[in-house]
Amino acid sequence: MALAFPTVPKASTRVSRVLETLRLWLGGKPEAVQVAALPWRRDAEGQLLVLLATSRDTGRWVLPKGWPQKGRSLSETAAVEAWEEAGLSGRIGRDPLGSYFYRKLLDNGLRRRVRVQVFPLAVADEAQDWPEKGQRELRWFPPHQAARNVHEPELARILGNARLLEELR
Repeated sequence: MALAFPTVPKASTRVSRVLETLRLWLGGKPEAVQVAALPWRRDAEGQLLVLLATSRDTGRWVLPKGWPQKGRSLSETAAVEAWEEAGLSGRIGRDPLGSYFYRKLLDNGLRRRVRVQVFPLAVADEAQDWPEKGQRELRWFPPHQAARNVHEPELARILGNARLLEELR
């Protein structure tokens, strides 16, 4: 059953934004999906570390992520995002570790609920130069510390799931 919403005069931008938000929340468009890489490595003592990067717009700690790319699998796209945003390359897992939701601020000022599938990336190389170098801060964290630094509760649960992360090899 399609939901019908009233037409609003153009002068009422605020009302039309509210109505568009309702359309998004009530199923007016299919679920948006992004993919993220969870870059990881082990330090000299064998302790697991994960990399977080700051977002360009808010400065919050996030995983490298982006929209699916035509001609690439979801995991391949996650690996590309890790390269573009953090200069990282390595072995990407074919299966996601899990997923989380967040609210994406769109160019039109609206927010859209987006599900992010998280793929593990065993980091083999950290480049000296990459496309978004200088646009983000990068930092390696122990998983429990990374979990405390992200804003999305479901992502924090993935990062804090020691048993899941300890299986990374």
